Amino acid sequence: MAGRGTVKAQSGFNANNDAEALHKAMKGLGTNEAAILQLLTARSNAQRQQIKAAYKTLHGKDLVSELKSELEGKFETLIVALMATPVMFDVTSLRNAIKGAGTDEKVLIEILASRNQNEIREIIKTYKQEYDRSLEDDVTGDIGGHLKEMLVILLQANRQPGIQESTIQSDAQALFNAGEKKFGTDEDQFITILGNRSAEHLRRVFDAYMKLSGHQIEESIQRETSGGLREVLLAVVKCARSVPAYLAECLYKSMKQGAGTDDATLIRIMVSRSEIDLLDIRAEFRKAFATSLHKMIKNDTHGDYCKTLLLLCAGDDA
Repeated sequence: MAGRGTVKAQSGFNANNDAEALHKAMKGLGTNEAAILQLLTARSNAQRQQIKAAYKTLHGKDLVSELKSELEGKFETLIVALMATPVMFDVTSLRNAIKGAGTDEKVLIEILASRNQNEIREIIKTYKQEYDRSLEDDVTGDIGGHLKEMLVILLQANRQPGIQESTIQSDAQALFNAGEKKFGTDEDQFITILGNRSAEHLRRVFDAYMKLSGHQIEESIQRETSGGLREVLLAVVKCARSVPAYLAECLYKSMKQGAGTDDATLIRIMVSRSEIDLLDIRAEFRKAFATSLHKMIKNDTHGDYCKTLLLLCAGDDA
């Protein structure tokens, strides 16, 4: 998927110059927010890490702490998110979703369903280093039942590689037998097959399932399951079909709630995908919702927060 991000490394980059520019934007009376947001959205994450190091060397201060003391609200949250390494941003998002009263299952599902195997292994390792706790223990401590089983499988990051021609038909049949064909649902079959096969293999299984049952696997999951299990199975199926399409839908829902914007989701996806596949997410968004991501962000957010998101979006597909 290389090169499908909207944020690129700046050529002729100089970390010291950028650190000085940021220092200047923050010192004295008032903060030059425009200078900060324009500079940081025009640098890759790796470059932002170098700016952070240069800032400490030149000024003996932590750049992120300085930004936090100068900025506020959603704009501050977004800028601080841009300053974290991608894996650290995922780890912090997961930790925040777990700690405190109740667990934000939606965050766990979105991250664990949409990240690839290597990313998940990296997240588990970094979580342990950062908090001296096991991510799996923390996830399972608060969640039970079939949702817990599925999240544990995703955390194993151990999907079979490639397409197993010999099991496409039997996997489709097993899913059909587990849901449509029986009274009640054999959730374990859904969990095992959807949790352990590669995306390429699953796409073939979904085609075979369609021939067997006469409808899409998503429809069966909607009918046969409920609650958190339904959410995680749908997320896994959608990600097997297309991660950008799944994340476009998550973005749409984050702004289409009527009850105001789910800024945490909006920030999480815009930041975490800005160097991976945000161009594809934009295209899928346009295709699915007959409006552009740019337009929706513009209508839904305000001020420097809005400006920063639009710079990350980097174009309108109107």
